[in-house]
Amino acid sequence: MGLYLHIPFCNGKCAYCDFYSAFTNEELIDSYLTALIREIKQWGGKINRPIDTIYLGGGTPSLLNYHLVTLLSAVYENFSVTTDAEITLEVNPADNIYEILSNAKKAGVNRISIGAQSGDDTELSVLGRRHTKADTENAVKIARKLGFNNISLDLMLGLPDSSCKSLKNSLDFLIKLNPEHISAYILKIEEKTKFYKQRETLNLPDDDKVSDQYLFMCEYLENKGFCHYEISNFCKGNTASRHNLKYWKCKEYLGLGPSAHSFFEGKRFYYPRDLKAFIKGNSPIADGDGGDLSEQIMLTLRLKDGIKTDILPQNALKKCELFAKNKLAILENNNFSLTNDGMLLSNTIISEILEEF
Repeated sequence: MGLYLHIPFCNGKCAYCDFYSAFTNEELIDSYLTALIREIKQWGGKINRPIDTIYLGGGTPSLLNYHLVTLLSAVYENFSVTTDAEITLEVNPADNIYEILSNAKKAGVNRISIGAQSGDDTELSVLGRRHTKADTENAVKIARKLGFNNISLDLMLGLPDSSCKSLKNSLDFLIKLNPEHISAYILKIEEKTKFYKQRETLNLPDDDKVSDQYLFMCEYLENKGFCHYEISNFCKGNTASRHNLKYWKCKEYLGLGPSAHSFFEGKRFYYPRDLKAFIKGNSPIADGDGGDLSEQIMLTLRLKDGIKTDILPQNALKKCELFAKNKLAILENNNFSLTNDGMLLSNTIISEILEEF
């Protein structure tokens, strides 16, 4: 199964970000690490299953720096981690990259996810990012120098004042860095963010223009040798995110830390978005059963591989035929999968299919 560790610390809050995080100091990191290792020990005693993916997300987990060795040592001491485990660390390229990545390497991290977001310094400034285009390039160079051969870069679409032309510039910048993986997300204005307060003054592209950006990106990356394996994810060769595939394939995973979710033995549960409560030792909250057929369809249809049609009732199959006729999906060889156009309407398509259950 997979293990997710949420590191809820940041040196600043980006204008678009709704992930749970808090401003950090060394004392708070120490208190949190003690609490997180406490949970690792408790769960390690309950779960007699090998761990083959570990994902450190946030927040900005790279802020742990030299604490990464302590944290991952606790994981190895309390869980059975496979020798080929994929261990991912999210990294902000604005931070002390050489020191952070050196410690990550010592800790056993073998996959780096760098929050590039854009290849344009003006866009990065609007997003509230602390790094520049040059910082991203430097982070990749240092990662390669230290021996990391599985690097993912994050990209954002639908930014204020953006267009297919500006997106192409960012894509060319990322491609030039030769990453194994690119994750690309459409900007969504979330409540309680700086962008939400500014929403009336932001010059955001309309839905049609955002769709144009998405479809342009999909074709552009595919032509550059990337496999579009999930709505927002592209990879070269066999470098799809093994950890995130667990989410989309309804595999089991344990999430530790405030706001972290889990799916284990058919049950879903999560820790509240409350750092103090987690440090205090509050238990996770039950979130019902998981993994039924409807949920499997909802999650698996995010993947380019799609689903087998023999699990669908007849009325749902008729809807699939209609989606395929309108070029929103491909229906062949007892398989139903979404096209790039269909992925833009995935929520609607999935809802239509699930209505027939």
